[in-house]
Amino acid sequence: MGSALRILARDHQSLRDHVFPGDGKEAAAILVCTLCGRNADRLLVRSIIPVPHQVCSVRTSTRLSWPGEYLEKAVDAADEIGGSILLMHSHPGGLYGFSEIDNESDAACIPSLQHGVRHADGVYGSAIMIPDGRVKARLYDSSMNCTEIPSIVSIGHDVSDLTTKQSELPMAFSSAMGVSLSRKTAVVVGVSGTGSITAELLGRLGVGRIILVDFDRVEEKNLNRILYATPADIGRYKTHVLRDAIQGHHPETIVETYESPLADTSALDAVSDADVMFSCVDSMEGRYHCDLVSHAFLCPLIDVGVVIPTRRRSGNAEIADVCGRVDFIRPGGPGLWDRGEITGEGLSAEYLRHSDPKAYAQQLDEGYVKGVVEEAPSVISLNMRAASAGVNEWIARLFPFRHEPNEGFARTYFTLAGGEEESSPEPSISAPLLAQFLGCGLSDNLLNRLGISSAVAEAA
Repeated sequence: MGSALRILARDHQSLRDHVFPGDGKEAAAILVCTLCGRNADRLLVRSIIPVPHQVCSVRTSTRLSWPGEYLEKAVDAADEIGGSILLMHSHPGGLYGFSEIDNESDAACIPSLQHGVRHADGVYGSAIMIPDGRVKARLYDSSMNCTEIPSIVSIGHDVSDLTTKQSELPMAFSSAMGVSLSRKTAVVVGVSGTGSITAELLGRLGVGRIILVDFDRVEEKNLNRILYATPADIGRYKTHVLRDAIQGHHPETIVETYESPLADTSALDAVSDADVMFSCVDSMEGRYHCDLVSHAFLCPLIDVGVVIPTRRRSGNAEIADVCGRVDFIRPGGPGLWDRGEITGEGLSAEYLRHSDPKAYAQQLDEGYVKGVVEEAPSVISLNMRAASAGVNEWIARLFPFRHEPNEGFARTYFTLAGGEEESSPEPSISAPLLAQFLGCGLSDNLLNRLGISSAVAEAA
């Protein structure tokens, strides 16, 4: 029960501003959460109800009272989404733990939440925040036995552990970083050229659980760019080839495979436990699904793409550029649609290709090498460059090592032909489509959206 709590960094900051008004007294807010995960043990903060300071009849440096009207508001909000509730207050003095006064308060308030909420699937607990922003939280069962939530993370431009002092974070690329990664779960969607390399890097770094999602099997044309694939593997699932290879050199790593689209409910259920998702797909539909799932599960998304544009000169094709791109998508921020990686026209074309192949003429600008039909392009060196950049982007968010803030690296683009690399911040606007799924978990709303033909998703 309650192994993880996830909150957007912007919500964590607004919560911190509210519960530390500067008067040295405790202050309160209520977190309404979605419960997800395969074991229903991951809490996603969906909304925050600030408790006005003046409505607490008691507010001192060590104690406050919870107004009944705001507990009722929380019950109503939880019932509306089938959610869970955490009662949070501040410890202005810096006590990073629960006091006896906190225990007495929970004994009075938690049962009223448990009995007041009409749905049966929620969990209820309390949390404290200290001035440096760290959080400690716990959940209660029906007998009022409590269990601490061990993992509490805020997700923004950085992915921050809210249970650890900043000065105590592992150093990037150290053995301590490896220990930390051993407690993480990473998803790789698309396990071909770039995806197979991404999976291998995650395995070598010692990530504790790796989830591979891809329904394709190895073909002869894949052998020059899928790591570990041999002629003997032709016909095997790509996911199985990488699973066996990773467990060969890191047998303690748990590797789960899903030979299905990401939109399959079994794959979605597994992804709901993830700490990061890597999109290594070659379709807009795949990116569209990753975008939605990232926002629904408050899971950072790293999308990796490569392309080799060509041009015609004197009737012959020649290389115009050799490009790679890495996008970091933070839930609640602009997604891949906002960045131009997904378009309505592109989704419509893909839908037509799948639903009526005869009506869809194969276009020359598909695939790695734009303008030239290549069944087995020799692009693994480009894939490796892009995959490495994608994995390092995740490391930079967990264990910041850059000279400049991470918010300036929402997109990194490199050109091998031009010998240049440049990074840019997020676009200034975000499509409303993603906002409605933010923190919703594995809801009917998400499943319905994923079941809609992507060609008509924008109009739906």
